[in-house]
Amino acid sequence: MKTRSENFLFEEAIAWENPAPGITRQIMGYDGQMMMVKVVFEEGAIGTPHTHYHSQSTYVASGEFEVMIDDKKKVLKTGDGFYVEPDGVHGVVCLKAGALIDVFTPMRADFLRK
Repeated sequence: MKTRSENFLFEEAIAWENPAPGITRQIMGYDGQMMMVKVVFEEGAIGTPHTHYHSQSTYVASGEFEVMIDDKKKVLKTGDGFYVEPDGVHGVVCLKAGALIDVFTPMRADFLRK
């Protein structure tokens, strides 16, 4: 497994992955300490609630999402963001098609395994 990405990454050259119905993602850069991922959602797509040991910070690049972290839900729109501490239960429902930019630390090695 590679331990870091190239320095320059161009959207048209990065493979899209389909982790769940209505959701696609591109890994936009990483090393052992961090990873940035673009995740595009169709309206109604669900990012199923889950946990992981990584810290996560997410920017809403476009669209509108109902975000659940632990026992709280909020609606976030373009320009908003959220943070999830390690092992926090979190998930999203896409209310209006859009994209999230996720940053993880450390990197999500599970995203690189194929």
